[in-house]
Amino acid sequence: MNIPESNVPRIVIIGGGFGGLRLAKSLKNKRFQVVMLDRNNYHTFQPLLYQVATAGLEPDSIAYPIRKIFTEQQNFLFRMAKVERIDTEKKLIHSDIGSIDYDYLIIASGSSTNYFGMKDVEKNAMPMKRVTEALDLRSLILQNFEKALLVNSKAEQEALMSFAIVGAGPTGVELAGALAELKRNVLAADYPDLDIRRMGIHLIEMADEVLPPMSAVSSKKAFEYLEKLGVTLWLGQSVQSYDGETIIFKKAKPLPSRTLIWAAGVKGNLIEGISQEYVVKGRYGVDEFNQIKGLKGVYAIGDVAYLETKNFPQGLPMLAQVAIQQGLQLGKNLIAKESGKALKPFEYNDKGTMATVGRNKAVVDLKNIKFQGLFAWFVWMFIHLISLVGFRNKMITFFNWVYSYFNFDKGVRLIIRKYQR
Repeated sequence: MNIPESNVPRIVIIGGGFGGLRLAKSLKNKRFQVVMLDRNNYHTFQPLLYQVATAGLEPDSIAYPIRKIFTEQQNFLFRMAKVERIDTEKKLIHSDIGSIDYDYLIIASGSSTNYFGMKDVEKNAMPMKRVTEALDLRSLILQNFEKALLVNSKAEQEALMSFAIVGAGPTGVELAGALAELKRNVLAADYPDLDIRRMGIHLIEMADEVLPPMSAVSSKKAFEYLEKLGVTLWLGQSVQSYDGETIIFKKAKPLPSRTLIWAAGVKGNLIEGISQEYVVKGRYGVDEFNQIKGLKGVYAIGDVAYLETKNFPQGLPMLAQVAIQQGLQLGKNLIAKESGKALKPFEYNDKGTMATVGRNKAVVDLKNIKFQGLFAWFVWMFIHLISLVGFRNKMITFFNWVYSYFNFDKGVRLIIRKYQR
C-alpha cells in the first residue's frame, strides 16, 4: 500500500461512512498515524440517496471526496481499497491493493441490503445503499416509462408503471412520497402519450403501521400523507418471492410490477477473517468501549457493531447518529488509552427521528416533543442541509430544493447509463 513507517501507533479505519469520518476527525494531529481504507474515494450522504434515485438531486450533491475532507489533517492517509480479509493474530489487513499492519483496527464498514435469504428477490429487486445503485434505480424508473410508450397492452403498460417499495421505514416512506410527487407534478408533462394516472406506487410493510420505529402519532400522520398522495399501502403483508415481473405475497393476491425496490432491512458488512463466534445477530458484538468482545485492539462502530444497552435491549439502531457518536467517543478513548487515562463507556444520546413524505409534509419525533407538517418539513430540510459534507454540496442541494419547490420540477431526469438486470 506504500504506507510510510511511523514511530506512533497506527490506527486503521475500514470505511469512510459517518462513523469512520467522525473517528478520523477526532484524531486530528494527535500522536497516531491514521489510515482509512474504503472501496470508494468519496463519502456518501446516504439519507438523501432516494432523491438521487427520483431525479431530485445530482449524485455529486450527496458525495464528497474523502481526501478533501482531511486536507489539513497531517496524520491522515487514505487508500482506495477493497478489504478482503483480516488476520487478527498477525494484526494484518489484506486488500486488493496489498496488506497493511495495525496497532488498532476500527471496522466501520457499514451495512448492506438484507434480503433475508430470498435469492429470487436478491436477484430481481433494486437495492438503494450506494450512489451507483441510486443511479441504476433512476435509470430503471425512466427506462420503464420509455418502454411503456412502445407497448400496446394496457396490462403491460401498468406493470411497467408500477413501482413497489418493500419496507415502510423512513427510506421507504420518503421514496414513496418522492415517486408520488413525480407522478403528480412532472411525469404527465414528460409523457403526454401515457395515462400517468395509471401509474401505481405501492408501499409494502410487514408491520401494521408505517414508520414502525417512530411514535404512533407520527406513524398515523405519515399514513394520512401517503394516502393523500395516492400511494397504495399494503400493511401487514410480507413478500414471498419476486421473479422480476410479479410480486408474490404470503397472504395477498399477486401484484404485477416490473420494479421492486427493497428497503426492508440491512445487515452488517462483515469482513472475512473474523470468526462467527464474534458475531451477534449479523453484526460484531462489542462492549461498552466498542471493542469487539474477545478481540484485543479491534473495534467496531456504526451499523456493523452490535451493542445492547438498557434502553435498547435488542441492540442500538442502525442510524447515522449512533455511528457519529460512537466514532467521536472511540476517538477520545483511544487518545485516553495511549495517555494511560481511564476510558469512558459509550452512552447513546437519542436525538430523535424524522422523515419527510413530500412537499410541506414531514414528521419529527424529538425527546420531549413531536410535531408534523410544514414546520417539521423545514426542520427536516435544515438538519439534512447542515449534515451534508462540504459547503458546495450544501449550496447545490439547497438551490435544487428551492428550484423544485417553486417550479414543481425535478430536473435530473437523465438516463446517463442504461440499466440492465
